[in-house]
Amino acid sequence: MKLGPIYAYTGGKDFNPAQPTVVFIHGVLHDHSVWILQSRYLAHHGWNVLAIDLPGHCKSGGEPPASVEEASAAIVGLLDAAGVQKAALVGHSFGSLIALETAARAPDRVSHLALVGTAFPMRVSPALLDASVSAPMKAIDMVNAFSHSSLAPPPSSLGPGTWLYGGNRALMRRVLASNPKVNVFFTGFKACDSYTGGEAAMDKVQCPTLFVLGSADQMTPPKAAQSLVGKAKNAKVVQLPAGHSLMTEAPDGVLLALKDFLKA
Repeated sequence: MKLGPIYAYTGGKDFNPAQPTVVFIHGVLHDHSVWILQSRYLAHHGWNVLAIDLPGHCKSGGEPPASVEEASAAIVGLLDAAGVQKAALVGHSFGSLIALETAARAPDRVSHLALVGTAFPMRVSPALLDASVSAPMKAIDMVNAFSHSSLAPPPSSLGPGTWLYGGNRALMRRVLASNPKVNVFFTGFKACDSYTGGEAAMDKVQCPTLFVLGSADQMTPPKAAQSLVGKAKNAKVVQLPAGHSLMTEAPDGVLLALKDFLKA
């Protein structure tokens, strides 16, 4: 994979070498903005924040990672470029696998590992893989139907002017269009589906691990994370009343879980 400049949102704060650092890693067809509440809060409460766009996505250059392992190498490269010796990693969905692999490959570089909406194996149905290429707009609608819970509060809106389904669809369309050369939808899903190293990676993780799972998650249901939970050496599990899009369906719950975990 050819690496280019990686964009990182800092929460509006300058980097302070005296503070600890947390890296936020998004999932398929997302970008740094999905972490806006959590990243901005931590940036204003004693943390350096690097909420990235993955390579080849939106504001980041280079080629999109074709595998979890390639994406992990990009995270280590980011830490090197930023002069960060050790950081907490927070990843959602595809990003959770990237964070896990990075914590296994460079255990001395990772202080905390938070896996949000995770599973292993993270299988993607053949129909969805095919649709991500042949009918990407239809596939985006499918993912949105699966990613949001109709049974967990809030059902569709966080308040006036917000719409979880519409906002996420618009974001996914924008991320897909951000790279006209490579279908980052298919590439990301294929990387999730092909990743076989999850349990072996968890065996190598040395830092505390937090699992934030959605009780109504249809994409990565809580039971699909149990193989990783069982192998984690120092695990904490937080289950929230939400679907797969935890950061928008349960933003305060995700933030509280991260605050408590990073503080400990």
